[in-house]
Amino acid sequence: MKEGLSKYLPTNSVEMVLELLNHDRLELKIKNERRTRHGDYRRLPNGKHQISINNSLNPYRFLITLIHEIAHFEAYSKYGRQIKPHGIEWKHTFKILMLPFINPDIFPEELLPMLAKHFKNPKATSDTDVKLALALKQFDAPNDKSFIFDVPYGQTFRLYNGKVFKKGNIRRKRYECIELRTGRTYLFNPNAEVEILES
Repeated sequence: MKEGLSKYLPTNSVEMVLELLNHDRLELKIKNERRTRHGDYRRLPNGKHQISINNSLNPYRFLITLIHEIAHFEAYSKYGRQIKPHGIEWKHTFKILMLPFINPDIFPEELLPMLAKHFKNPKATSDTDVKLALALKQFDAPNDKSFIFDVPYGQTFRLYNGKVFKKGNIRRKRYECIELRTGRTYLFNPNAEVEILES
């Protein structure tokens, strides 16, 4: 498993991750990209516990996502299944598990202050922490997508699912965008990646 994991994780994190997976007897599956999630945890019918992570994530996001899912297993094991999926028990567990990894041997120096701030009160997904999400995306493979905050007002753009929108005003931290087919308004995080359409 070590060889398989080493191509997805930051080099100095592999041994620590293997210890966690072995300690908890977790099965890890690496899957093709899923648009709606980076990873998930589930209890299988045979009683085993499985974590799946997208193979398209850069090493730093892969590590954060994997620890996020391990924290689900450990929080449910310790506090019971009645807890909220991303409640205080999970937040506490995620923070404790993640702390040993937040060091310059694993993450680039420029990410460390943002990670330290994020893990004071971790969110259900790091995508909602816009500064951290943007900082992590600089380590992604290049693509032809643009961030919503870079899209000009009134410009049309397409999502991965083919839906076409027109960008509107910012409301607090998110952008109002109108889906052209239905006329419905949706709110987008500034770091959402979209394909700009030619006018």
